[in-house]
Amino acid sequence: MGYTPDKIRNITLLGHGGDGKTSLAESLLYLTRGTDRLGKVSDGNTVCDYDPEEIRRQFSISASLAPVEYKGFKVNFIDTPGFFDFAGEVMQALRVSESGLIVVTAKSGVVVGTEKAWKYCTDRKLERMFYVSKLDEDHADFAKVAAQLRDEFGNSVCPLQFPVMNGTNITCIVDVVRNKAYKADGMKLTEVPVPAEAAGTLETYRMELSEAVAETDDELLEKFFAEEPFTEDEFIKGVKQGIKSGTLAPVFCGAATTGDGTLALLQAIIDYAPSPLDAAPQLTVDGEELAADPDGPPTAFVFKTVTDQYGRFSYFRVMNGKITSDMSLINSRTGETEKLGRIYMIRGKKNIEVEEICLGDLGAVAKLNDTKTNDTLCTPGNVVTLQPIVFEKPCYSQAIKPKTKGGEEKIASGLARLRDEDQTFIAFNDPETHEYVVSGAGDMHLDVLCSKLRSKFGVDPELSAPKVPYREKIRKKVSVEGKHKKQSGGHGQYGHVKIEFEPCDSLEMVFEERVFGGSVPKNFFPAVEKGLRDCMDHGVLAGYPVVNLKATLFDGSYHEVDSNELSFKMAARLAFKAGMPIANPVIMEPIGSLKVYVPDANMGDVISDLNKRRGRVMGMNPTEDGLQMIEAEVPMAEMASYAIDLRSISQGRGSFELQFERYEDAPPMVQAKVIEDAKGTMQEEEE
Repeated sequence: MGYTPDKIRNITLLGHGGDGKTSLAESLLYLTRGTDRLGKVSDGNTVCDYDPEEIRRQFSISASLAPVEYKGFKVNFIDTPGFFDFAGEVMQALRVSESGLIVVTAKSGVVVGTEKAWKYCTDRKLERMFYVSKLDEDHADFAKVAAQLRDEFGNSVCPLQFPVMNGTNITCIVDVVRNKAYKADGMKLTEVPVPAEAAGTLETYRMELSEAVAETDDELLEKFFAEEPFTEDEFIKGVKQGIKSGTLAPVFCGAATTGDGTLALLQAIIDYAPSPLDAAPQLTVDGEELAADPDGPPTAFVFKTVTDQYGRFSYFRVMNGKITSDMSLINSRTGETEKLGRIYMIRGKKNIEVEEICLGDLGAVAKLNDTKTNDTLCTPGNVVTLQPIVFEKPCYSQAIKPKTKGGEEKIASGLARLRDEDQTFIAFNDPETHEYVVSGAGDMHLDVLCSKLRSKFGVDPELSAPKVPYREKIRKKVSVEGKHKKQSGGHGQYGHVKIEFEPCDSLEMVFEERVFGGSVPKNFFPAVEKGLRDCMDHGVLAGYPVVNLKATLFDGSYHEVDSNELSFKMAARLAFKAGMPIANPVIMEPIGSLKVYVPDANMGDVISDLNKRRGRVMGMNPTEDGLQMIEAEVPMAEMASYAIDLRSISQGRGSFELQFERYEDAPPMVQAKVIEDAKGTMQEEEE
């Protein structure tokens, strides 16, 4: 059926891995007849976790749509991964949602994933709601978790529902706003009397809610101070306003496996969550507002791309007007016209063809020519480019190569295809180390990419720590000569140079000449320079590029018949090989400028870890969001596993930025190891 924007709700399911987001989506679909069976993550048969990798690993890897239709409303739930390696999928979902429903378990309560989800919503000014899951498990304690949420996130947190328990059995769910209790009865909600033992809790939560509601409206505030009770309509109005303004974060609850609380949650979302018409206007890249007009020029934002054996699907949200099948729109990035063809509503991996998709709703279209994630589709006379999804920069890099020769092209083309779906990783050929490098959010992220390369593209890759691009330089001035002389019948070869090598500040080699008396003719100077530059790529210690070198040609000799450019190039190379070992050569290592963002409690451990990595802490400053920023300089060679290690040290709360700063002389022990490794590599290549 068709929907109008006021009947649409877009909700992103957020939270830590394993907190029950996928199971909640499954319960919502099953109880509204969106599916005919209740799937389980452990059985690998849920609607949202349909990718073979998700089924095998038993956790979500990508954002998945679960539209729920109930009482004339359509609620687009977007199930997102809870593991931080796949945070890019969360960013995609939040970009097209008005609200975030943060799932926490009644047993574990607030964990780092809860904190991150709250921050994601706060940063984007999205409405925030909580759902306490798994009430039917041992040691579940709703009251404890509700108090923990309030302590952690402030007095805006107010339970609008709470359970009445009999052991691990849910007697009923009490609605704080309506003063009523409900029990799940198959696929419907049945009202039951509020148990006597719940009266005290109900009164406490109603008082907390009254305080929160009073702050949303001056009239309600006066009524609150006059100690007059709010009516049900006043509560509902205040809750909606409080959620919209961010002064109220409601708490709901339930158990997905039994269905208790599921329909009550759905009804609450319909009652309180904002529709697309209530959301702030969309912004273009130029900072202009795009007002949401159901009858305006059609505009769609592509927030996700999925490829399968049938082709490529572009998931979009309608930001203005409505989108119909067979419509032609302009891609504002390319300027090209895209013919939409059939359009679909997506439920997990199921595509349901529809005639039109209204303002604020989510849909998908197949086989667009050159449309990617973050593109805006619009009408020719109203071309706009909406603000893109901002993904975090990749922070964990590994060299990738096939286990058997000949698979390099398959890896490169496979990663290019996967990049259409996942813009949170990059892959590139490192011109210095001659390795193909893939950079992502963490080891789990890269492991999933490798699994997809195996299953989709038939190539078996292996990962290894990428080589470090060291440098070599000299530390003292030397004068050497190089003589190339060869006679093999007919014309011979003769080149003779005397060159002075010394350190300088330039990364590129500086070449000068001060030849007197024509001992080396001018026409051979370029050959001498070329011969030296050819040698700069491979130093004498470990074969790394040479920098900070000045070479001055000051003397030599030539033969009128046998001298040529090749002879002087060879003579220059001989001089280079003779001069470098006696000029006190040294290995230089790349130094990075590091900024680490962590809570106060982790600062000591982080600084201690940086010291072990030979890092130098330069300073510490508090950030606006309550973290500490540690600034340091650290050798890049010590940072290969830092993304994983920092996550372990900070329980996932820390983040960092690292960029190359300069080269420094490596300590003697590091130099010795680099030289030893280089010799080992050369022996392997010779074998």
